[in-house]
Amino acid sequence: MKHKALRRAALLASCPIFAAQPVFAQDSADSPNTEAVLTDTIVVTATRSESITRDSIAPPEQIVLPADAVAIAARTPGGALVGNGALSGQLSYRGLAGQRVLGRVNGQRFATGGPNAMDPPLHYAPSILVERIDIARGVAPVSQGPSLAGAVNAQLVETQFTDSTSFSPQLRFTGQYRSVDDSYAIGGLAGVGNEKVRFGVIASREEGDDYDFPGGTAVGTSFERNLYGAHAGFRTWPGEIFVEYRRSETDPTGNPPFALDIVYFDTDFIQGGFRGEIAPDVYLDARLGHVAVRHLMDNQTTRQPAAPPMRARATFADADTSTAEASLRFGTSRTYLQVGADAELTDKFVRITNPANTAFFIDSQPNVQSERVGAFAQWRGALGKLEFQLGARLDRTQQSAGTPQLGATVPIGPRRLAAAFSAADRDRSETTVDTVLRAWLPLGDLTPRVTLARKERVPSLLERFGWLPTEASFGLADGNIYVGKLDLAPETAWIAEVGFDLDHAMFSLRPTLFYRRVDDFIQGIPFDATVGVVDSPVEMIAAMNGDTTPLRFGNVDAELYGADLDFSVRPIERFEISGTASYVRGKRRDIDDDLYRIGPANLRLSAAWLGDRFSFGAELTAAADQNRVSLSNDEEPSDGYAVVSLLGRYALSDGFAIEAGVENLFDTEYRPHLAGRSRVGASDAPVGERLPGAGRGGWVRVTARF
Repeated sequence: MKHKALRRAALLASCPIFAAQPVFAQDSADSPNTEAVLTDTIVVTATRSESITRDSIAPPEQIVLPADAVAIAARTPGGALVGNGALSGQLSYRGLAGQRVLGRVNGQRFATGGPNAMDPPLHYAPSILVERIDIARGVAPVSQGPSLAGAVNAQLVETQFTDSTSFSPQLRFTGQYRSVDDSYAIGGLAGVGNEKVRFGVIASREEGDDYDFPGGTAVGTSFERNLYGAHAGFRTWPGEIFVEYRRSETDPTGNPPFALDIVYFDTDFIQGGFRGEIAPDVYLDARLGHVAVRHLMDNQTTRQPAAPPMRARATFADADTSTAEASLRFGTSRTYLQVGADAELTDKFVRITNPANTAFFIDSQPNVQSERVGAFAQWRGALGKLEFQLGARLDRTQQSAGTPQLGATVPIGPRRLAAAFSAADRDRSETTVDTVLRAWLPLGDLTPRVTLARKERVPSLLERFGWLPTEASFGLADGNIYVGKLDLAPETAWIAEVGFDLDHAMFSLRPTLFYRRVDDFIQGIPFDATVGVVDSPVEMIAAMNGDTTPLRFGNVDAELYGADLDFSVRPIERFEISGTASYVRGKRRDIDDDLYRIGPANLRLSAAWLGDRFSFGAELTAAADQNRVSLSNDEEPSDGYAVVSLLGRYALSDGFAIEAGVENLFDTEYRPHLAGRSRVGASDAPVGERLPGAGRGGWVRVTARF
């Protein structure tokens, strides 16, 4: 069965491999229960022991390595990229995005610092350092925590234990140049390990200019980011004690869909814990973690042209997340009962200022807090040949907000809203319940599967406590002004999925049909019944900022349904055709309208020749027209497109390879439906239009490990 898992791992990514090793599925201490029927794994690098030239697991092709790792995750069936800038993309999974998709790095969950999600979770996982990306197929298990739509985890490279008592060095290096934005990325790992101790350091640097497209240059899309850190593990008799620290520094980076650009994100990650078998068939996994985000964005440093002094803005934002979790698993990895508990404490603060006027400041998110405590039980078992995973979790969430402070020169409109907000009850508590049943029936090459689930999501701090009308929307980047609502109800999703995995020696096919009925779905709706009539303080403030039809976050009823699949065919020994296809439809159930920002049907198709040392291929990425758009949100349709890329790899030795390719071979001009809209006046991408995809460009990458 191993060759099937290897082929599946390559298929999921359409082979987005950058390391000197081929793609393959792998088991590790970090993911002992990862199975293809439950989790999609995109392996971005491989273990040290595998040879780059092994034909049995040679990858069909490679792609240019994007700075934003979410662009790799979006290649999974059902995935799509929400493009908000070079380092600010989000994963849309089966039509749902933002905080409905749980994002983690090295298994650690945390709150983003930017009020408009300029730093979604995978912002902190430079692709150059990503070992693999794990995506829960369809529905995340309850053991991973609250998650309405799915879960994605980016695992960064780290040193491994060895089988020897002697220390041995472990070194990795990757460097890439991309011509379309004159960008470079370098990163690597240096460490030592033996059978008892492992220690390593990682570091990366990425920098890119504004990218080119067939119509010119997308001004305001440059980026710069550094990451460095250290990690260690110590094997004791029952298991491993581990600890890690990372520092991520994002320097001035453009975000054309937003009113402001990144000046900096300075973020510290620390976590440590224990994992191991403390008694026969009893496994303990416990960890503590903390993430501290410090952020500044403005419309002066990168934005062209810079805003005039009266409209100059600089927003400071802090976010601190403390987490604790522990679980006990009784049984083996295939038959067990797992029980656990977890806690997540989040504190956020956002202040808007005018750098030209020290007396102008507004606390748009004044010491907003969320405290969640949860517990779960999960049973993995079998009834005859039928295998299943059944779980339930209970969470209690308490949210609160402080009193906003305003500067002396702030106008009367925001002052009145701040006074009303301060006088309101700003404490809320919610209890949510999640249940998940996933079952599958292994029948040799064929594995039918079904999923039934009930999932809930508590309103975010922004959705609930956003008292000031601003464009903050957790990355919707649609140009609308939003305001929160204190009395939002939690979202409740009823989910059903059915499909099968067909895995033959010469081909594989994994289709899935899904349906999600979401009660109290939270999205932007008209602020009041008199749309376009400016007759309230919120509408007056919004009108002063160019939007006479502001939206407020509200509860509606929705449904999403569709299908996605991946496949591969190997008609002859060294030639492979593989791809993914996805379709999702999102509709309002309370009115006759479509949901906002649902991606169109899309297809990825690749063909490659696999040699012992030299492999080459081509990839087609296509999307259909999207005419099913939200009328109530003034969403515009988009045109379909098809883009062709060429890819190749040459292995000079078992640990050294050169990879290269051409992206957008025919220099096609296209605008993805989920791309944000440009706000940069000096750009060749028109203001108010969706950001175009990158034009034709070449890239080259060198990978080595020792």
